[in-house]
Amino acid sequence: MTNQPYKRQYRQLDDETKQKISASSRNKPKSEEHKEHIRQGMLQYWETVPDRPENNDEFYL
Repeated sequence: MTNQPYKRQYRQLDDETKQKISASSRNKPKSEEHKEHIRQGMLQYWETVPDRPENNDEFYL
């Protein structure tokens, strides 16, 4: 995995974005092996994405 910056900077997403992702992923069959590979990749990815800071006084992108 390379150390390139990702578009997403925080774990939290808008509900509209979640719905779009869900709609685009429906009705696409995947093998159990492929599901496991996706799962492992997502676990590794989410370890690198921080939670949004609680301080609302500062502007974060």
